Amino acid sequence: MVGRVKRKAGLAAAAQRVERVEPLSCALCGRRLGMRVEWHHPVPKSEGGRKTVPVHPICHRTIHATLSNAELARGYSDFALLRAHPDMARFLRWIAGKPADFHAPTRGAR
Repeated sequence: MVGRVKRKAGLAAAAQRVERVEPLSCALCGRRLGMRVEWHHPVPKSEGGRKTVPVHPICHRTIHATLSNAELARGYSDFALLRAHPDMARFLRWIAGKPADFHAPTRGAR
């Protein structure tokens, strides 16, 4: 009986810690994340990257539709440089006022 009480107390404490956590924001656009979150490797796994950051699905698809893994590894692993890319800057202006779970078809850069 004591084990069950300790487990419940531990679950209650964990729930309180989770409630205090700030909502995550997208590493690319900075908007609050919604129900769907994807994890992006700033340096692609194929190039030895291990670190991941949370992004919206539409932001993740746009990154990979705009730049190849080689380009991401060479110079766009820094999000400040990625945001300055002309195609990404246009996308970020467009997505800025959209809700967190907004979705639209993603096309490659032309």
